[in-house]
Amino acid sequence: MNSLVNDDLTAAAEAIGPDITALRRAIHADPELGLETPRTMAKVREALADLPLEWREGPSTTGQVAVLSGGAGPGRRVLLRGDMDALPMGEETGLDFASTVPGRMHACGHDSHTAMLVGAVRLLCQRAETLAGEVLFMFQPGEEGFGGARMMIEDGLIDPKPEAAFAYHVIPNAPHGLFVCREGPLMAASDAIEITVTGRGGHASMPHFAADPLPVACEIVSALQAMVTRRFNAAEPVVVTVTQFHASDADNVIAERCTLRGTIRTLSDQRREDVHAACDQLVSGIAAAHGMTGVFKAERGFPVTANDPRAVALARKAVTSRFGQDAWHDLPDPLMTAEDFSYVLEAVPGAMILLGVAEPDADWQKAPGLHSPHMHVDESVLPRGSEMLAALALHMLEDGLPD
Repeated sequence: MNSLVNDDLTAAAEAIGPDITALRRAIHADPELGLETPRTMAKVREALADLPLEWREGPSTTGQVAVLSGGAGPGRRVLLRGDMDALPMGEETGLDFASTVPGRMHACGHDSHTAMLVGAVRLLCQRAETLAGEVLFMFQPGEEGFGGARMMIEDGLIDPKPEAAFAYHVIPNAPHGLFVCREGPLMAASDAIEITVTGRGGHASMPHFAADPLPVACEIVSALQAMVTRRFNAAEPVVVTVTQFHASDADNVIAERCTLRGTIRTLSDQRREDVHAACDQLVSGIAAAHGMTGVFKAERGFPVTANDPRAVALARKAVTSRFGQDAWHDLPDPLMTAEDFSYVLEAVPGAMILLGVAEPDADWQKAPGLHSPHMHVDESVLPRGSEMLAALALHMLEDGLPD
C-alpha cells in the first residue's frame, strides 16, 4: 500500500465533516421522489462547484456523473455511487431538519449516501494531482423502484465502463461505524406480482347465485405460503408476500373480481423462473377448481445484487487496514431486500457495502429501521463513510482488483 492510501484521510474527512452534515440535512429537509430530483442535484452541484470535475447528463433522469481525471496521467477507472431519491411517506422523527414536504421522507438514508459521496469527491479532488486514472461519481435518482441506475447506464453516462464500482447503504440496525458485506448475493431480485381471480358478482345476501372470488383469493394466499415451504429448498431463501387485497367497495356487494398484489424475492435467475412458473400454476389451478379463472402476472424488478469476491476482498483490506479488524463484518446470509445498484454490478465488477449508523451507545437492534417514519442516522458516522469511499477509490486506482 503506497503513500496515497496511507495519506491521512481521517483528518481531512473530519475537517469537512460539518459540510457533509449540513448538506445531508439540506437534502433531508427537501426530499424528492423518483427519477426527477433536480433540487437535490442542484445542492450537489453547488457543493462541488469549485472542483475540477467534468459533468455528464443524460435524457432519462436528472442524475449526473462527475468525472475526476487524475493529474498523474491515464490509469484505471473506478466508480462510486450515491442515490438521491426519497420515499412517499410522512416523517415522524421530530428533527429540526425534518422533511418540509408533506408525504415525503428520506427514510432509506439516500440523503446520507449522497452527502458521503460529495465528501469523497472533495477528498479525492484534494489529491487529484497525484492520481493516475479516473474516478466516476454517480449521483443517481430513482433507486426506490424506478431503476434509475439502469437508465443512467443505458444513457451511456458511465462509458467506457470502469473496472470496478462501489456503493454504500446505511443500516440503522447495525453497530455504529461497522462495515458489513459479503461475497456473492448481498440482496435479492425483486418482482412485483398481481393476481386476479374472476368469478361472478352478486348480492352479498345471496352468495349461492354468485361465484365469489374472495374466498378463492384467500385460499391462494395461504397456498402461496405452503408452496414456498414445500416446493423450494429452505437453504436457498424464497419470499412470496401478498401486501394488497382488493375486492368489493361495498359491504353488500360480492365483487366479480378480486385482485391481489405483492412481491417475490429470489437469489438466482433459475429460482426466479421456477417461482414464477409455480405461482402461475397454483393461481390458475386453484381458481379453476372453483369454476373461476385466475391470472398471475409478474413485473420483473431489480436483479440480484451480487458482489464480486475480488471487490469484497479489496474493500475488506481497505477497511481493516484503516480501522482494524473489528470495523468489518462478513455477513453470513444475503438480505431479501433489493437494490438497483444491482444493474451497475451486472455491468461492472464491484461491491455494495452496508454501513452501520446506529448511535454509539444505542441498542442498535431496537433502532427504527429503514423505511420507518422514525428512522434516523447518527451523523457522526458520515465523515468515516466519506473517508472509506475515497480510500476504496485510491486502492482501486493504485492496485486494481486482487487476483
